[in-house]
Amino acid sequence: MRYIRPLSMEDAVGQLAGSPGTAAILAGGSDLLVRMKGGFVEPDLIVDIKAIDGLAEIRQTAEGFSIGAAVSCALMGESAALKREWPGVVEAAKLIGSKQVQGRCTIVGNLCNASPAADSVPALVAAGARALIVGPGGRRTVAVEAVPTGPGKTSLAKGEIIEAILLDRRGPHSGDAYLRFIPRTEMDIAVVSAGVNLTLDEQGVVKSARVALGAVAPTVLLVEEAAEALIGRKLDEAALERLAKVCSGACRPIDDKRGTVEFRRKVAGVLARRAATTAYARAGDK
Repeated sequence: MRYIRPLSMEDAVGQLAGSPGTAAILAGGSDLLVRMKGGFVEPDLIVDIKAIDGLAEIRQTAEGFSIGAAVSCALMGESAALKREWPGVVEAAKLIGSKQVQGRCTIVGNLCNASPAADSVPALVAAGARALIVGPGGRRTVAVEAVPTGPGKTSLAKGEIIEAILLDRRGPHSGDAYLRFIPRTEMDIAVVSAGVNLTLDEQGVVKSARVALGAVAPTVLLVEEAAEALIGRKLDEAALERLAKVCSGACRPIDDKRGTVEFRRKVAGVLARRAATTAYARAGDK
């Protein structure tokens, strides 16, 4: 096993692309190191990206935010500007692991781990976040929901690295929220989760919406019909009932020891209602 700590993205991409065996990227390591210790993976090459300039920074521009691949979830929670514009995204990031893990884990690692129950991913999908990918062929940007293709699998090609997560600048009267259900009070993975992002007009009518569900399918679901249930109306009881029904029907969950298919479908609707209510209230306050 080789360990390298490149100082540039170009070097990191070149090392990954030229590796003849299996390679892994180390940012926070909260997933990778646990899997290595458990004997589930043994990479031939580990590329530690933490020393690459800019990857441990949150940058705010006129267009929005760029969250580097090595930015810890704890650092996200300390960014007043990010919390003000994207509270749901920060809420989701702060639910990953314990306080100790928060100092290491990253939302890019959470995304690339490709777990259907990943906390940050539904919130990012609802937010319309994009992944800035660097590889042998240059740079490209894709929607976050296009990265995971199944449990433990991503669409990243050999040599590609996600450099940053991009979030647009918020317009007025916009809000987002993320909620999950877990069996314990903390440090557990989601049985079901929901992220909602709304923008309202001056009269409180929903102009645009995005609704995402986690842990109810092989990948996070962007439920367009759920968004359609909200657009063009205020968040009244009829809209919330329609939202819950659509979200429950969109689920493709499994039965396991943590929850049945019927339970997960029911909870998906409940969480979508609650997240939408919170997002609506936040949008109305701005």
